Amino acid sequence: MSSSFLAALPEVELHPGKPPILRVDAPGDAPAWAAENREALRGQVAEHGALLVRGLGLRAADQAGAVFRGLGGDPMEDREAFAPRQVRGPGLYSSSTWPANQPMCMHHELSYRQEFPGLMLFACLTAPGQGGATAVADAERVLQALPAELTERFQREGWLLTRSYNDEIGASLTESFGTDDHAAVERYCHDHAIDFGWEPDGSLRTRQRRDAVVRHPLTGRRCWFNQIAFLNEWTLAPEVREYLVDVYGADGLPFNTRFGDGSPIGEDVVRLINATYEDHTRREPWQAGDMLLVDNVRTAHSREAYTGDREVLVAMAEPRRSADRRPTPDGGRR
Repeated sequence: MSSSFLAALPEVELHPGKPPILRVDAPGDAPAWAAENREALRGQVAEHGALLVRGLGLRAADQAGAVFRGLGGDPMEDREAFAPRQVRGPGLYSSSTWPANQPMCMHHELSYRQEFPGLMLFACLTAPGQGGATAVADAERVLQALPAELTERFQREGWLLTRSYNDEIGASLTESFGTDDHAAVERYCHDHAIDFGWEPDGSLRTRQRRDAVVRHPLTGRRCWFNQIAFLNEWTLAPEVREYLVDVYGADGLPFNTRFGDGSPIGEDVVRLINATYEDHTRREPWQAGDMLLVDNVRTAHSREAYTGDREVLVAMAEPRRSADRRPTPDGGRR
């Protein structure tokens, strides 16, 4: 890494309980500044796992998209989303549609896909009145902090994601797969090791088994990498879970997670995972114009509950395919 790039940037601020923060004077041309300082910025992400850049003055979607392309190259297309997003530009999306009063717990973006983003890029165009931080947590430290017996089981078996698609809760079939053509959806499932079945009413149910612990593609260190707690029924607010079970049945929830052998994951396990994440969470309230870069394998992220308006744009870059991705055993029609 060129020392001239690093010398051009101020020193990164490191404070307990907060992500690393780089304060800069608003450049006249933010995309050009980002492209010029790409190596230094990416070096900080490699060192710390995440970096909040404050002072860029990002205000528009096209501006944020240009900055993101300068830092991460061509963005990934969103597929298999669990919640709908609005398209704001090529490879540029709104944050996931999720009730403002409900937090989105720690997770690694698209960790249930065979190909997942190595880099997440966020831009805050409008900061919320209160709350709404995109917090981060070190996945290596979370893995080390969880009980060995639990992580060893997940490492042996992986984790199972089950989904039931409908047009009312979560992302619809079209929003997840980009099409409602059954043949095209089946081809996608076959190609991506997803076990699927069509219900009598025409809705789709899927199962996919993936690794819960992976090695970082650059460092080789083991990371807790999954969405086991976030997409589990016990993370839902009690009244929401009761409503969904009443309407769709225990086996028809829009999404749920299990141990890799298909056994249910108890509420105690989910609470333990979320509590461990909280012990390692670093947060900083958004300010309008901020940018956050996140190493998606080394670092989990969340979205906290908030009040007021909030506009955060998201891009996903640097697709990764881990050598130890674990496919669904039968990977086809049920």
